[in-house]
Amino acid sequence: MLFTAEEVARRLAGRMKELRLARDWRRETLAERAGISAGTVKRFETTGQIALDNLLKLALALGCLDQFEAVFAPPPARSLAELERRSEAPARQRGRR
Repeated sequence: MLFTAEEVARRLAGRMKELRLARDWRRETLAERAGISAGTVKRFETTGQIALDNLLKLALALGCLDQFEAVFAPPPARSLAELERRSEAPARQRGRR
């Protein structure tokens, strides 16, 4: 199932709003706990737009920050040989031109 970036952002905003409401918090309460403005929370909930640092602050305030650990994680190794190659190969510092 493929989504656009906008669809993913709106789905994230909707789930964040559900968590906020499940805790019976007003936008102002969440904003205060996250250290951001209530307007930022409102904009995220209505448009899905938010800066990454503010999204992470909201996740921390809601106890969900650890879920971001899996973003951009390498896929699991498909074989023992692949796992061994990963452990031996140095990580690239730069991409190719």
